Amino acid sequence: MRAAWLALVLLATPALAQVSEPEDYRMDHYRAPVPETLEGGTVLGPEEAHALWAAGGMAFIDVLPRAPKPENLPKGTIWREKPRESIPGAIWLPNVGYGAIAEETAAYFRAGLEKATAGNKAHPVTIFCLDECWMSWNAAKRALEWGYSDVYWLPEGTDGWAFFDYPTEVVEPEPGG
Repeated sequence: MRAAWLALVLLATPALAQVSEPEDYRMDHYRAPVPETLEGGTVLGPEEAHALWAAGGMAFIDVLPRAPKPENLPKGTIWREKPRESIPGAIWLPNVGYGAIAEETAAYFRAGLEKATAGNKAHPVTIFCLDECWMSWNAAKRALEWGYSDVYWLPEGTDGWAFFDYPTEVVEPEPGG
């Protein structure tokens, strides 16, 4: 019995291990356990995020990547993107959370941040995606590096938000991306 208990504990240990915060951006395997911290930023749970949303004054930026249209679709096939249910009032800036982004994607992200914060780098902004999504961690880290000083990260993203049955709305990607 003792051996079975020890085996169970040893098997469960990796699942309980915390993910350490990397020094640089996550470059692959974006849907994986994320760290509990963001150096220079504030980590929020869904309940805290909802309270800030309800109080107003907080910008929310959704960084869920946009699925590309499959290249091998037969001619004449109509491509319908899956609607994105997000936090009401959020700006959706898809594809800005990759570890390495093109200059045009960086410009798109900068423009979106500027719009969301009315050009005020001290304006509070919450960045999110889905649960266990490194895209939001990367994007929040990038915003901090660009001088935004009041950056919040919601690691549970819209999955955590929806778990509490908070309202959502369908959003469209911000033009220019």
